[in-house]
Amino acid sequence: MAKQEDQFKKVVSHAKEYGYVFQSSEIYDGLSAVYDYAQNGVELKKNIRDYWWRAMVQMHDNIVGLDAAIFMHPTTWKASGHVDAFSDPLIDNKDSKKRYRADVLVEDYVGKLDTKIEKEVKKAAKRFGESFDKAQFLETNPRVLQYKEKGAAILKRLGQSLEKEDLADVKALIEELEIACPLSGSRNWTDVKQFNLMFGTKLGASAETAMDLYLRPETAQGIFVNFLNVQKTSRMKIPFGIAQTGKAFRNEIVARQFIFRMREFEQMEMQFFVKPGTQKEWYEKWKETRLKWHMSLGMGEDNYRFHDHEKLAHYADAATDIEFKFPFGFKELEGIHSRTDFDLKAHEEFSGKKLQYFDHEENKSYVPYVVETSIGLDRMFLAIFSNALQEEALENGTTRTVLKLPAVLAPTKAAVLPLVKKDGLPEIARQIIDDLKWDFNVIYDEKDAVGRRYRRQDANGTPFCITVDHETLNDNSVTIRHRDTMEQKRVKIEALKEIIKQETDVKTWLMKM
Repeated sequence: MAKQEDQFKKVVSHAKEYGYVFQSSEIYDGLSAVYDYAQNGVELKKNIRDYWWRAMVQMHDNIVGLDAAIFMHPTTWKASGHVDAFSDPLIDNKDSKKRYRADVLVEDYVGKLDTKIEKEVKKAAKRFGESFDKAQFLETNPRVLQYKEKGAAILKRLGQSLEKEDLADVKALIEELEIACPLSGSRNWTDVKQFNLMFGTKLGASAETAMDLYLRPETAQGIFVNFLNVQKTSRMKIPFGIAQTGKAFRNEIVARQFIFRMREFEQMEMQFFVKPGTQKEWYEKWKETRLKWHMSLGMGEDNYRFHDHEKLAHYADAATDIEFKFPFGFKELEGIHSRTDFDLKAHEEFSGKKLQYFDHEENKSYVPYVVETSIGLDRMFLAIFSNALQEEALENGTTRTVLKLPAVLAPTKAAVLPLVKKDGLPEIARQIIDDLKWDFNVIYDEKDAVGRRYRRQDANGTPFCITVDHETLNDNSVTIRHRDTMEQKRVKIEALKEIIKQETDVKTWLMKM
């Protein structure tokens, strides 16, 4: 656990030092759980968003995009159930005066069981060597099975208690597991209470006439209220999807773990409208499709797993999370939900307007069912960044810090370095920059020795360094160095564009799906 915490601290520190993420309003001592994306962070975030959009919208004939307003009519949130049922179970520690999400305390306890399982696997792998069969070990080892069974039982009870809103049993579970306050070690807990997560605001010229509004807690409702507008104007036939990226806001009392859980965050969602009765089939298809998208980035199969929900939301008949192994354990990265026809029917009821699809093949109208895929852009950023940050021991006995971002997502694709700041080398480097910047985000770097510049670009996640030296003056060639392998090759300047494209082109990466 201490090793995980140490790694996470390095992630947070590196994100600031290399211009990826800053604490919001830092000069005023910051604002809790609110962060700003810096010069490199905004590029990485944009690239992740574009990579999702290309895969979700551009590569599907039956999925279109939408950008709905953050402000929505307040009845929207009554219809969706957020006004009455959008809350978290909170518990306070009487000694530390700290507030926690009760369900997260229990889930973290189960996460420690997962850590114990990993330790058993590592010990067995070391003991058995090449003959070790991990899958068989996980299925047969008594201690592992005991940990698994205990974890599953705890999560099942938690899910059932939350579904029945039996908050007394949630507290009882915390006490039975002897879960202590992470800060003080105290087990002196208050009762569990529900807390609504929506931010309220007002719309109007004066306080007397202003309308009470909410900042949207999710982007999905903007899609549902526009369902018929999009379907009719684009003449879409069932099945079809509407995709959207955008900001959402939740008054997270226990916001934590850097950008993993924030009060202002960005979602990438797609609502897929299907014929009633086919939703489970599409649910399985989208589970497979979305996992393939994650795998295309090459962050390791062992870092992903599905976690089916024990407690289903009021609108769902099936739900699962794609969990990623963050430095603090496996946590939700993307949710895939079969939402049935709850949303459209609820908006029909509250608006008095029909939200139905006329099926020409069946010659009848019906309210479509919906399969949702929803991923947190900020969480995806953290997953990619934390997975990429590595320290490598080199053959000469030194170490290097390298940010092995997938090249397709890297903020800067190449840094162009003149060997010295004279003899016409900076001018050639600038010419290369002027040519490449039409196709790629590239930078010029002339400060310090070349070796130090290489290390700086490694830590910044730049896939390529291009060095202009005195030979360039004679043969129009440069040295190109690859971040991950540190391999260096001599190539012609005119070949640079194609070399960089081969490594960073979206098509190359998405074809892995």
